[in-house]
Amino acid sequence: MTRSPSSFGPSSDDEFLIAALRLASGHDPVPDEVAATARAAFGLRLPGAATARPLAVPAPSGIRSTGRARLLRFGADGLTVDLDVDSSGGLVDLAGRVCPPPGAGARAEVRTPCLTESRELSPTGQFAVVGLPPGWFSVVCHRPGHPPVATSWTRIRPE
Repeated sequence: MTRSPSSFGPSSDDEFLIAALRLASGHDPVPDEVAATARAAFGLRLPGAATARPLAVPAPSGIRSTGRARLLRFGADGLTVDLDVDSSGGLVDLAGRVCPPPGAGARAEVRTPCLTESRELSPTGQFAVVGLPPGWFSVVCHRPGHPPVATSWTRIRPE
């Protein structure tokens, strides 16, 4: 008569795992800075927002580049967000354009983990924010009568 593996009871690997979990459960608390960072990240979420994913940016033809600025493109929910990112002097300058222009009452928020800068969009969908700290940022387009569109978080490092 053969016995099924489940009738043997827990294997030694299972017992080791259970013992390790019991040991770790109360003896290794989450560091305060990790918990604070998690709470801050949770506060940055935008329920109901469409996430604009990175899109390929075609190389400009016939134009010489200085190599300083960087063009990023994101798209979602019928919108394209183009960002021209320039870092100098340890800070980041961001010039952006939302296409098609969302119209009156639309605004762009440039968010970092530390601050949020809000700008009303021009009639052509343009905005700019200067003097941002380097690091992670996301741009959120708010349009009256539509859910917000937020770019995925992107990291900008100073040159």
